[in-house]
Amino acid sequence: MDRIRRLQNGSDVRGVALEGEKGRVVDLTPPVVEAIAESFGEWVVSKLGKEREESGEDGVRVSLGKDPRISGPKLSVAVFVGLARAGCQVFDMGLATTPACFMSTLLPPFVYDASIMMTASHLPYTRNGLKFFTGRGGLTSPEVEEICDRAARKYANRLAKVSTMLPAPKKVDFMSTYARHLRDIIKERINHPLHYDTPLKGFQIIVNAGNGSGGFFTRDVLDKLGADTFGSFHLNPDGMFPNHIPNPEDKTAMSLTRSAVLDNSADLGIVFDTDVDRSGVVDNLCNPINGDRLIALMSAIVLKEHPGTTIVTDARTSMALTQFITDRGGHHCLYRVGYRNVIDKGVQLNKDGIETHLMMETSGHGALKENHFLDDGAYMVVKIIIEMVRMKLEGSNEGIGSLIKDLEEPLESIELRMNVISEPRHAKAKAIEAIEEFRTYIE
Repeated sequence: MDRIRRLQNGSDVRGVALEGEKGRVVDLTPPVVEAIAESFGEWVVSKLGKEREESGEDGVRVSLGKDPRISGPKLSVAVFVGLARAGCQVFDMGLATTPACFMSTLLPPFVYDASIMMTASHLPYTRNGLKFFTGRGGLTSPEVEEICDRAARKYANRLAKVSTMLPAPKKVDFMSTYARHLRDIIKERINHPLHYDTPLKGFQIIVNAGNGSGGFFTRDVLDKLGADTFGSFHLNPDGMFPNHIPNPEDKTAMSLTRSAVLDNSADLGIVFDTDVDRSGVVDNLCNPINGDRLIALMSAIVLKEHPGTTIVTDARTSMALTQFITDRGGHHCLYRVGYRNVIDKGVQLNKDGIETHLMMETSGHGALKENHFLDDGAYMVVKIIIEMVRMKLEGSNEGIGSLIKDLEEPLESIELRMNVISEPRHAKAKAIEAIEEFRTYIE
């Protein structure tokens, strides 16, 4: 039973779906995925089923999207079977992004009761995973733990092979609706005085999608708004990720994007991670904007719109970022590492009456109150593009990077990641012990 419980990764499920990693065995198999999907379906039905019966509406409707990983098609079948076992109607979104899966629970005419995104973010092609959503947002860690516990019992009491009962999920094109949603936001908020429908005319924007799910942003958002996207690269989905890790923190990804911006004299470069819940940008002077710099840029934009707001970040950010935020009249709340922790803290602050419009982690996860507290890399880029065009309309010839020109940079910065060798149940205590021991050498 521990086999499934070990797959929980906070509010997600992640595991090894293909052979190829030295020292790692395949643990995210179709039978495991079927048990998890069935348990999630039952969980959703238990939350909504009675309401549906009383209102006379149809049964619970759940969508599935996936990134281009080569294990996706096989594991998708297991998800469809599991959801069908739970009595859910199943809708296949095909290639999608994590934020789009959540938005499929909100945007008409779809408005699904729940959604699953199959992805392992920036991890190697051998990995895969599941993220879960309802209309109120992503599931919490305790909720995912409950689902995994239920799935573990199912798996233990069932032959370890996937069911042959294959439903026929309905294929839907949600990504077109999601892309139109993003286009409408850009058009409405720029409100261009000369060409409302093509507000990005005259701007060259380069996208590096890393062969993940982000290529749609070029053809279905930027191109249709009049942008010149010549020079964009790695747009075609390829689940082997042959060029570099799809990750805005990856040095190769950022270096290639900077070179493309330089070669094409572009106004902006964009780097997406695999499932587009994170992003980073490059300004017109080829400066990389990720980590603290990206948080500072988003803070500058948000504080223009919401003076005095609180901004929540993880505790790895610099003192210079705190100074940057406070100099602009904002309040900086540092909180526990982990994007879910940061977002949940922002939600709680708003409930407590403390206006908090931005929650960001140095990894590039950024959520805004105006966007349902959803960490959406595409939406974050939309905000940056809108500001870039507004600056131009106001007569500024400086690029987006000018908004953070007075952010002090640390002389040296490095992030250390240490593996904790311990049984899972003792890992947290062991890590705290190691950190306290390490502290004696640096204080």
